[in-house]
Amino acid sequence: MSNKVVHNPDKQRYEIHVDGILAGITEAHENGEVVTFPHTKVFEQFEGQGLASELVAGALDDVRVHGKKIVPECPYVARFVEKHPDYADLLA
Repeated sequence: MSNKVVHNPDKQRYEIHVDGILAGITEAHENGEVVTFPHTKVFEQFEGQGLASELVAGALDDVRVHGKKIVPECPYVARFVEKHPDYADLLA
């Protein structure tokens, strides 16, 4: 199984693909140097595989690389940052 997190700026989201199939998304609305994450969804057939965590980590890593900050409106993203304090520096 091959997982890949990609940024899809045209749709304002990050996507996780499993073996080339779209498995989940986290919305990412950019406003200057701040990215707001309002919603994360892993599609039903892919639930229970840890993909949401992998997706959010990939998205936050990309935000960090681009020197931006985040607003975690999505409860999942907010909990992820609480559980992984190494991402706390990204909070706007």
